[in-house]
Amino acid sequence: METQATRLTEWSEGSGCGCKIAPVILDQILTSSNSFSQTDPNLLVGNSGKDDAAVYQVSEDIAIINTVDFFTPIVDDPFDFGRIAAANAISDVYAMGGKPIFANAILSWPVEKLAPELAAKVLEGAKSICKTAGIELAGGHSIAAKDPIFGLSVNGIVHPRKIKTNKGAKAEDLIFLTKPLGIGVLATALKRQKIKETDYLNLLDTACRLNQIGAVLGNHEEVHAMTDVTGFGLLGHLIEMAEGAGLSAEIEIERLPLIEGIQDYINQFIFPDNTYRNWNAFNSKTEGVKGMDLVKLCDPQTSGGLLIAVAPENQTWFENTLQAENQVAWEIGKFSEKLDFTVKVS
Repeated sequence: METQATRLTEWSEGSGCGCKIAPVILDQILTSSNSFSQTDPNLLVGNSGKDDAAVYQVSEDIAIINTVDFFTPIVDDPFDFGRIAAANAISDVYAMGGKPIFANAILSWPVEKLAPELAAKVLEGAKSICKTAGIELAGGHSIAAKDPIFGLSVNGIVHPRKIKTNKGAKAEDLIFLTKPLGIGVLATALKRQKIKETDYLNLLDTACRLNQIGAVLGNHEEVHAMTDVTGFGLLGHLIEMAEGAGLSAEIEIERLPLIEGIQDYINQFIFPDNTYRNWNAFNSKTEGVKGMDLVKLCDPQTSGGLLIAVAPENQTWFENTLQAENQVAWEIGKFSEKLDFTVKVS
């Protein structure tokens, strides 16, 4: 049984949120299934909106948020794997404008081939992030299987009238992003054993950072919509926001924040195969993408930043609020009335 020098990424074809089912196939599964037919009026947010989590109203002032997210290893170190997976799952609650309250773990582990001690380190990493978020890792469920998989089911709370969905944007709203892009590129460089130590630290710093600003912004009606950027890349999740609101979006490629160092890897064609999967799913709805800019737009993120729609007249308030919370965000474009394209890149 392996205990030392075990590379967890050798156990996964895709890594992190890059192992998501392709968007086109997922749509086929959901549209051909009656499993998600929903009639309960207390289910305020369900599957129909392609949102980050489900929301169920339990009283006049309280709604429960529930999400589940898990994936195959994105890094080799089990403690870091647990940290990233936990931050990624908790992000869904923040993306709804909610406050996480507790989580349960989901663990699949090939116990005959990978030491149980490694799985314990994964849980330790998850607990460290839960502690930072101020919640307990209350329990969970585990199975013995051929692939290592880890994630969390997270519960949160939000006021029913303060929910932030991914479809509330309005024409002329400014679009902000709270984390730089490139997690998928760096994870691929790691998997191919090409990553530099400083770039690995940048990967961890970005992917392990909690999107706690979402819970703050949930209290403000000046913010019209939020979602987090994960496996479908910036382009896929921006398209979901635009289509959900019946709008188009215009972004400037030079405004996109990038994790330092990723351009060197892109120049070497080091990026996830699923970047092309995302591009094939969304390119027909997009205008103006040139050359390898598609990598920046379609790189699958794991524990990426929040995409936020803010009314332009509230920009100063928004930036002051971020500053007060020691949070950065980049303005990358704006929403517009519906045009022939869903997203235009300039």
